[in-house]
Amino acid sequence: MAGRALGRSFGWLWGAYTVSTFGTWLAFDAFALIAVLVLHAGPAEVAALAAVGPAVGAVLALPLGPWVEFRPKRPVMVAADLVRGAALLSVPAAFALGGLGLGQLLAVSVVVAAADICFRAASGAFLKALVPPEDLLAANGRFESTTWTAAVLGPPLGGAAAGLLGPVVTVAVDAVSYLLSAAGLRAVGGHETPPVREGAGGRLRAGDLLEGWRHLLTHRTLRPLFLNTVLVNGLILAASPPLAVLMLGPLGFAPWQYALAFAVPCAAGLAGSRLAPWLVARYGRHRVLLTSGTLRACWTLGLALVRPGPGGLALVMAVECGLIGCASVYNPVLATSRLELTPADRVTRTLSAWTVSQKAGVAALTALWGTLAALTGARAAIAAAGLLLLATPLLLRAPGLRAGAPAAEVERAAP
Repeated sequence: MAGRALGRSFGWLWGAYTVSTFGTWLAFDAFALIAVLVLHAGPAEVAALAAVGPAVGAVLALPLGPWVEFRPKRPVMVAADLVRGAALLSVPAAFALGGLGLGQLLAVSVVVAAADICFRAASGAFLKALVPPEDLLAANGRFESTTWTAAVLGPPLGGAAAGLLGPVVTVAVDAVSYLLSAAGLRAVGGHETPPVREGAGGRLRAGDLLEGWRHLLTHRTLRPLFLNTVLVNGLILAASPPLAVLMLGPLGFAPWQYALAFAVPCAAGLAGSRLAPWLVARYGRHRVLLTSGTLRACWTLGLALVRPGPGGLALVMAVECGLIGCASVYNPVLATSRLELTPADRVTRTLSAWTVSQKAGVAALTALWGTLAALTGARAAIAAAGLLLLATPLLLRAPGLRAGAPAAEVERAAP
């Protein structure tokens, strides 16, 4: 399954995704570097840039979900890429003219975050219509493997480019990657037939804003998967700032060692994403979801035991390798199940609700864990996140995902 051809149209879609993903990882943390090195911003301003922009962007993206749902998805994806590219190009342009400020970085962050949510929601619906149901897992596995490959290669290359040419250059490269992605999406071709809105004369209704959450929270299979994913991702990412403070502060790791500790384990993500289709074919989707979803929650607690020196660095790498490997198996299987369990006329709103919820969960838990770390210490905060993660597999109860159940049968599992 993992090696079968998925057609020319999917090839263009995958190519567009690859270009933009590598551009994004090359520019990883570029805004923070610009804020610190170019604009001489303080910690509070950098934190606001990291949190406020995506949060406001998520709020602005809310009404776009219902609007996009009943329109052709490819033009929306092209427009989102062009908006992201143009917004990011404004940064090097303003820098060259001597007018770059923190306010512009914040505005660009908001625009990019809103366009990103819109793109992700539209792309899920587009993929479901483009690829036969039996190929969805292979397609999602390829996207996942691309993500982890970019995560391995992008930050080191981007860091080298930022060191030699400045962080503004990596933002320009990211902007160009979105423009190339838009060109690739235009080459996909084909004709789309968007879902038809029933009732109310085809007009948007107030309830459309909540339809995605209504579907997620009333579906007996998606509900536990949704709640589990929001909580697990939030707790894992909430432990990251305390870990950075611990490793770069009291433990004395150099910045390059800290970066290496998270870059090298991303190779496990590439392996896991390639294994996912084979594991599903051999053991069944429900078992793979339950096993990989459970295992990915068991690693973070080990980060509370990190010590100085090579042994501590090896421990972080081993923990991250296990975590990323399990997550990379879980993610494409989850993405495939989510698409199959969602009717075509609700895919965009469901994915919008999922993404907005994840961003809100990460922001809230990160802020909470920052306070906890200030009160109890970084190591105690990491341990608390790890202990709570051990309880999250209790949410993984998906009775609709039986081994070998076809998509049509799985959708009938909804109430």
